[in-house]
Amino acid sequence: MVQIGSITVSPPLINTACAWASDLEQLKALYASPYTGAVTTRTSTLKGYNETSAYGVVFTNTSTSSLNSYGYSPFPLSTYIEWVQEILTAVNKPVKPVIMSITSSDAEELGQMISMIQSLRVGPFASLIAVELNTSCPNVSSSSPTGYIPSSIRPLLSTLSDAHMQDKSLTIGLKLPPYTHPAQFHALISTLEEFVRQDQNPFAFLTCTNTLGNSLLFPDQVYGVLQNDDQAEFALPTATGGLAGEAIHALSLGNVHTFRHLLHDENNTSSSRKALGSISIIGVGGVTTPAAYARMRKAGATVVGAATLLGKEGVKAFEILSG
Repeated sequence: MVQIGSITVSPPLINTACAWASDLEQLKALYASPYTGAVTTRTSTLKGYNETSAYGVVFTNTSTSSLNSYGYSPFPLSTYIEWVQEILTAVNKPVKPVIMSITSSDAEELGQMISMIQSLRVGPFASLIAVELNTSCPNVSSSSPTGYIPSSIRPLLSTLSDAHMQDKSLTIGLKLPPYTHPAQFHALISTLEEFVRQDQNPFAFLTCTNTLGNSLLFPDQVYGVLQNDDQAEFALPTATGGLAGEAIHALSLGNVHTFRHLLHDENNTSSSRKALGSISIIGVGGVTTPAAYARMRKAGATVVGAATLLGKEGVKAFEILSG
């Protein structure tokens, strides 16, 4: 059992925001599984994302890895709010929380989305709904992942911080891209420190990591729904996409380890840095076996998430990881 902000995750194993948590039936199956301690919705926008036939996913034929060109969910946030309400209402005294994964590049729009989610967090649902801001999708050509650019993420964090000041029971997290250089980690930590007020930190968790963008695979390296043309030049119609699964496991472990160290650095005595020590880490990336799950925990993850194995095995993936 793990406490993250106001939500309780038990067991500490969840799905992450992905294409296999898109619709109501997928979310119901994830919620019904005794092997998931929480359910994360696919990342939604205010009005829904225009998803075309060019978007898809393939799996490699040498490891449990995947490459996808998906953006955000085609369903708007309002639809996920309806679905989550339906799922929670159908359960007698629900205890499993739902993490609403959302995104926006506009602070005012993000504030509107938070208000919509807050309208769901009433009565018994108050401790069952958390918010995750996805700052890291690499497949949206119209905008760079804000997690890589502290100056662009700052207004969004300000909106989230204000929402937490108004309601300290609101559990807020960030889904981050994979970082490869120390400066990137330090920049994110420094930016988070700016929002510590009176030693109170508004952010409850970091999800590390999302997929690794600008990755390319050829048809002979994969199997999957998009490999249906022997003349296809690339595995995905878009050529490049976000790499996930075992192929990024070492990098994801490194991100979890580095953030864990920075958040609990005993040599840093500033009160704002100490306040960040309350942040939990959800470790994601290449969690395809019980051994990989154990490595994530050893690296410093409080909760472990999976997506590629879910895509390959269905909800049974979490029983496999629990073995």
